[in-house]
Amino acid sequence: MDKERRNGLSRYGEGVAALASGVLIAIAWSLGNVSSLWSVIFYLLAFAVGGFVKAKEGLYTLFVERDLDVNLLMLVAAMGAASIGYWTEGALLIFIFSLSGALETYTMDRSSRDISSLMDLKPETAVRYKDGVETNIAIEALRIGDVVVVKPGERIPSDGVVIEGSSAVNQASITGESVPVDKVVGEDVFAGTLNGQGALFIEISQRSESTLFAKIIRLVQEAQSEKPASQLFMERFERIYARIIISICLLLIVVPPFLFQWSWHDAFYKAMVFLVVASPCALVSSIMPAMLSAISSSARKGLLFKGGAHLENLASIKAIAFDKTGTLTSGKPVVMDTYSFQGYDETEMLHIAASIESLSEHPLAKAIVLEAQRQGIALDRPAYFRAFTGWGIEAQWKGDLWKIGKPAFLDERFLTEELLEVIYRLEHEGKTVTVMYNSQGVVGVIGLRDTIRSEAKHAVAMLKELGVQVVMLTGDQAQTAHAIAKELGIEWVYADLLPEDKVSRIKELKQIYGTIAMVGDGVNDAPALATATVGIAMGVAGSDVALETADLVLMNDDTGKIAEAIVLAKRSLSIVKQNMIFALSVILLLISANFIQGITLPLGVVGHEGSTILVILNGLRLLR
Repeated sequence: MDKERRNGLSRYGEGVAALASGVLIAIAWSLGNVSSLWSVIFYLLAFAVGGFVKAKEGLYTLFVERDLDVNLLMLVAAMGAASIGYWTEGALLIFIFSLSGALETYTMDRSSRDISSLMDLKPETAVRYKDGVETNIAIEALRIGDVVVVKPGERIPSDGVVIEGSSAVNQASITGESVPVDKVVGEDVFAGTLNGQGALFIEISQRSESTLFAKIIRLVQEAQSEKPASQLFMERFERIYARIIISICLLLIVVPPFLFQWSWHDAFYKAMVFLVVASPCALVSSIMPAMLSAISSSARKGLLFKGGAHLENLASIKAIAFDKTGTLTSGKPVVMDTYSFQGYDETEMLHIAASIESLSEHPLAKAIVLEAQRQGIALDRPAYFRAFTGWGIEAQWKGDLWKIGKPAFLDERFLTEELLEVIYRLEHEGKTVTVMYNSQGVVGVIGLRDTIRSEAKHAVAMLKELGVQVVMLTGDQAQTAHAIAKELGIEWVYADLLPEDKVSRIKELKQIYGTIAMVGDGVNDAPALATATVGIAMGVAGSDVALETADLVLMNDDTGKIAEAIVLAKRSLSIVKQNMIFALSVILLLISANFIQGITLPLGVVGHEGSTILVILNGLRLLR
C-alpha cells in the first residue's frame, strides 16, 4: 500500500468507522422485528466498529495512566444501556460519539496539514554546477559556497544568493506573500520557494539543516505539540470530573431504590442518562479545535505561532515593545542630506567621499558608495587607507590626506559656526552625521538615516486602535530614536540601551501592564524576547537566536501582521469562551431535565453529542 493511501486511511479511518457503525445500527434496527439474535449481532458489530478508537483511548488512560477520561464514561454508558435492553440507544450513543470524535480528529488533522504541508515542499535533490558540469546531488550533500542551478518551475533547494540570472520567485511557502518577488543578482533566496520563468545560479549560504525552511519545520513541530494553559487545565479538570460523575452514577444506581422505591431498572436507566448528559465531551472539545484552527489560519498568512499557549497570551497583550533597527526600520542607512564647502559642489564632494569610502565595509560607508552609484558617479581608489574603529577613516587621495568620520573625529581648528549649525540641525532630525575634510578644512557634511519600513507607521497606528501601548527600545542614540519615534507616532521611547537594559525595561513594563510583547530581530534582542510574555521575531531578517527564542515569527517581516495576529488571538479566545459557556449550559440543562422531568436516553445522547459537534464546528470557523 503506497504512502498516500496509508495517509488517506489514517486521516479518514475514524470517520469511515463512525459511518459504518451507523449503517450497522440501521441494519440491526430493521432486523429487530425479524430476528432478535441477528439484530443483537449487528448491534454488537456497530459497538465494535464505532467504539474501537475511543475504547482504545479510554482503556489506555485507565490501565496505563491509571486514570479516567470521557471516552471511558461514554463506553460505560453505552454498555450499561445495552445491558438493560436499550441496544438502539447504546449503539446511537457510540455512533454519535464516534462521529464527533472523527470530526475533532479531522479538525486537528486539517490544522496540522495546513501548517506542516510545507514539509512536502522540501526539495530532495539539487543540481550542483561546477566547472560547467551539472550534477544531481542530495540537498544534504550541499556545502556553503556551492553553486546550484535552478531552472524554471523548480524549487530552490537551499538558502543562498543569486549570482547569475533573474526570475520571479514565489515565496508564499515562507512568507505567506501571494505575489512572486523579482530576484536579481545579489538578492537572497530561500529553500522551498518556487522559481518562476527564469533560470537562476545560486551560491549556497546555508546547509540544508540550517535553512529558514528547516527552522520553520522545527517551529511547526513545536506548535503541534504545545498546548495552551486553558487546555492543560481542562485536561486536569476532565480527569477529576470523570471520577465525580462515576461516583454520582453509582450512587444513583444504589440509593434511589432504597429511598424512593425506584425499581433497579429505572434507577440504572436514569443513571445511564445522567452519565451521558453529564459527560464533559463538549467542554473538552471547546479549546484545541479552535486554537489549532487559528494557528493554521495564521500560518497561511505568514504568522507562525509556536503553540496555542502563545496565541492565548497574545490575546491579553496590553503593551508591545519594538526594537528599532531592522524592525521598525530597514536596518540599512541611506544618504538623506549633503552639504559642501570650500567651493566644492555636492556631486564633486560625494565623488570624493564615495571614492575614499569604497574600501570600507562599514554600513555608513556602503550607504555613501551606494548613493554615488545611484547618481551615476564613477569612483576612484585611494592610494592609502586606514580605519579608526568607532571614529572614521583617513586616506591619501590625489595627493592630499583626507579624513571622514564622526564630528568628534574632526580637527577642532576647522569648527565654524556655520558647520556647527548644520551638524546640530541634522542630529536633531535623528540623522547620523559624517564630516569629511582635508588639510585645507571641511569639504562636506553628509546626513544619513535608517529608513523606516513602509508598513511600520500603519502597524503602530493599528496597534493603537486596538488599545495596545507601543514602546520603542533601542541601542541607538536618543536623538535618532526620538526622531524616528515621532515620525511613527510612538510616544514612549527608551534609547542607548544594552541587551541587559532591554531586559530591565521589559520587566518594568510587565509590572505596569502585566502582559507585554517584544518584537526584535537581532541576537541582542533575544534576552528581551525571552523575558516578554510573547516574543515576536522577524522571520527573514531575524537572527537564528531570535527565531529560536521567539513565540511568534513574522515570516514576511511585516510588522503590520502583528495587529492581525492580536485580532485573531482575541477572536479565538472569544470562540473558546462561547464554546465553554454553551457546552456548560447544555450539560446543566440536560442534568436538570433528567432529575426534574426525566428525559429519554436517545434525547440525552442527541443533546450531549450534538453540543459537542456544534462547538467543534464553531472552532472550525477560524480556518477561514
